[in-house]
Amino acid sequence: MPDAPKPPKPAALPNAPLAYENDGFLNSPDGRLLRIMSEYQEPLARFRRERIQDTVVFFGSARFIAMDQAHQQLKLLDNTGSTQLAPEDEQPSLAGDGTVNALQHMRAEAAVEMAAYYEDARRLAKMMTEWSMKLPGRRHRFVITSGGGPGIMEAANRGAWEAGGKTIGLNIKLPFEQMPNPYITPELNFNFHYFFMRKYWFAYLAKALVVFPGGFGTLDEMFELLTLDQTHKLAKKITVVIYGSKYWKEVINLQMLADKGAISPRDLDLFKFADTPEEAFKILTAGLMENHLDQAATAIGEGAVSSEPEADTQSLLGPDIAKTNS
Repeated sequence: MPDAPKPPKPAALPNAPLAYENDGFLNSPDGRLLRIMSEYQEPLARFRRERIQDTVVFFGSARFIAMDQAHQQLKLLDNTGSTQLAPEDEQPSLAGDGTVNALQHMRAEAAVEMAAYYEDARRLAKMMTEWSMKLPGRRHRFVITSGGGPGIMEAANRGAWEAGGKTIGLNIKLPFEQMPNPYITPELNFNFHYFFMRKYWFAYLAKALVVFPGGFGTLDEMFELLTLDQTHKLAKKITVVIYGSKYWKEVINLQMLADKGAISPRDLDLFKFADTPEEAFKILTAGLMENHLDQAATAIGEGAVSSEPEADTQSLLGPDIAKTNS
């Protein structure tokens, strides 16, 4: 019986992708651990390279706008009853008969009120950055940090940028696009997939927290940090300023939590209220100096922080980590 014909020789295979270049694997459930680790190690490497020692974190609504924008919006709404309207593309949406929707008018007026918080956050961030830039040491201290988006986040980064300092944006990838605001230091512009890794970096470097008026996200971030402090999970003292006492005391009755026994009365000492940038600045700097500015330690590295990037792990550890060709 004749031998069966041999199958043809298979064609040459292309090189398989390297594991760390295999997008199918990296984006799969099996690659989740590597993605989580990357959102820890990559920011850590960048913070080290940019000589960031610690941060002051600003939380607050993404919806507030600058005062000049808010006044312009209100002006357009108030003038819709005049004989000559602004061009249609400059108008907010109107009711069918050309009158201003009551909800829109109320929100435009609120926008002017809330824009004051934008300007206060901008001013406070500038004051804090001007102060921290004068501190001696080898690394940048108390760098203004936000969630990287618009509103209060933009105001904080903007104030630090106007002072000439570095400023950090910890953005989050959302189903709807959230773009980083333009005032973030480019080398410190981050984008996270995992909320919990973003929260880790908010908490890990923070020596102080300023909570401006905001919504669900602001409440979540504020209470998470307060809970860590309350339960002594932070291996440091953190100064917490809740900005805008009238707003916050209408939103939530923190005193009631203590009165009903849900928290200890001394838990109310974990934070202080402030209503002006000057008042908040005084609280923040007093807390930071008392808890994190040892005079002997700061004198060691007296002088300006180097503008050159810090060495990477390879350079710092030398032959303990052997360099490869690629």
